[in-house]
Amino acid sequence: MINFKERSNQKEFLDDFQGDSHELAAVLNDINRVNRILGGNRITANAVFRLIEERPKDSYTILDMGCGEGEMLRALAILARKKNISLKLTGIDLNSDALKIAKQASLEFPELTFLEKDVLSADFSDYNCDIVITTLTMHHFQDSDILNFAQQFTRLASIGVVINDLQRNALAYYLFKVFSLIFIKTKVAKQDGLTSIRRGFRKSELIALSSSLSDIHHEISWKWAFRYVWIMRK
Repeated sequence: MINFKERSNQKEFLDDFQGDSHELAAVLNDINRVNRILGGNRITANAVFRLIEERPKDSYTILDMGCGEGEMLRALAILARKKNISLKLTGIDLNSDALKIAKQASLEFPELTFLEKDVLSADFSDYNCDIVITTLTMHHFQDSDILNFAQQFTRLASIGVVINDLQRNALAYYLFKVFSLIFIKTKVAKQDGLTSIRRGFRKSELIALSSSLSDIHHEISWKWAFRYVWIMRK
């Protein structure tokens, strides 16, 4: 039996991907398809624009930590254009192949830039931004690194932070197994999806983390499909 009481320490294939750029693109396409079908990107976007509505100004800078190939940033850029909101968007990721895909896919988005940096260890002291976002990235880290992960974001953001990540439970795990048979093509995405759920979170764990971050207003909400959105307001 699989234990869902504790977070799994099993690494995902994407954490140390050994395939070529074409294989990586196929895996990322699968992940993006899942996010689109299950509304994962919409969860982050709704939270971002809530923060923007609460703090009106002429323009906003947004950092996406663990941006992958940049689909979330492109989705935000498209929505901002429709709303006539000026955004400057920067994606941070350690995977150079993913960033090459991101840059190629974002040629029509001059408001997007991408940087190859380690989210945990890089020096971001020269960066000032309004909002930090991260989607399906926090669960890749060990428990010992997650508080540092969140503290880094609250230091950087002048308005707030949006974290979108997975709920860990058996129902999510077994429903994903069925879902992946229909909608996911690559073996890596199927296996990593299951591992991701086992590395996901329970609300009590996020609340415990939030208690270690002072001078922040925390809002942690469950969203379909088996996601938590954690909004931190400065």
